[in-house]
Amino acid sequence: MSELAARVADAIGNWVDTRAPVWSRPYLRLARLDRPIGSWLLLLPCWWSAALASALARDVSRLPIILGLFFVGAFAMRGAGCTWNDITDRDLDAKVERTRSRPIPAGQVGVGQALAFLVAQALIGLVVLLQFNRFAIIAGIASLGIVAVYPFMKRITWWPQVVLGLAFSWGALMGFAVVQGRIGLPGLLLYAGSIAWVIGYDTIYAHQDAEDDALIGVKSTALLFGAQTHRALVVFYSLAVILIGAALALSGVGVWAWIGLTAFAVHLGWQIARLNIDDPALCLRVFKSNRDAGLLLFAGLVIDALVVRF
Repeated sequence: MSELAARVADAIGNWVDTRAPVWSRPYLRLARLDRPIGSWLLLLPCWWSAALASALARDVSRLPIILGLFFVGAFAMRGAGCTWNDITDRDLDAKVERTRSRPIPAGQVGVGQALAFLVAQALIGLVVLLQFNRFAIIAGIASLGIVAVYPFMKRITWWPQVVLGLAFSWGALMGFAVVQGRIGLPGLLLYAGSIAWVIGYDTIYAHQDAEDDALIGVKSTALLFGAQTHRALVVFYSLAVILIGAALALSGVGVWAWIGLTAFAVHLGWQIARLNIDDPALCLRVFKSNRDAGLLLFAGLVIDALVVRF
């Protein structure tokens, strides 16, 4: 198979394709390191909660190392989750234009090799998790059940994005677990707001595959909402802002955190206005812009923790 044919259809021209050793490329593609946007979206709720919990604790001394550990853990566990997803979805991926070039359906990696790679990534995540307190370790392990069942949800429910939200938002709880050794109401509200955010942005992402999904019988909120997607996004993105705002209000944050939330809300509004669900390339660009939205909120939270509070 030529190297061009081996590339994943929606991730051509990245560093994996051009600089990584040839033998490593199928594994890096399994881990989605050619498309790190998902790792960022998994990481950002971790960073939000770490910054907010540190501000509440009035102690930012450990914040840099916590942020660094979350960075490594998010990339490792997102890679493990995507590898698991590709193992379970290998037959479906072979039927979808955008995903048939993934390493397993394309024949670049066998299922046994993928499983071994999954274990290696999970072990990296475990090493990161063991740096935290016992409560945080238990909380982190508890998320694995949601990760395990997520790939099967698209076969049985129109709302697989809710399950993805439960998994991808878990970091909103982990920051509180790590910093405070408990999860209070602000953490739960932040988690709920993040879930609403994930449902919104993954609906946008799912519109890329809507036609293929309908043909092979895969369910999604993109198919469920259809032409009403913009209205649904208004609902879910509004919920995200309201719930996150409630978490901030309960935490007694300063002006910088509110500026961050306002910038986050404006960005979400821009996404809704910009989106055309009939343009898959635009859907992907709008989806990817959620990293910037999440970083705007994080910037406000971390500045509030570092400057306003201290």
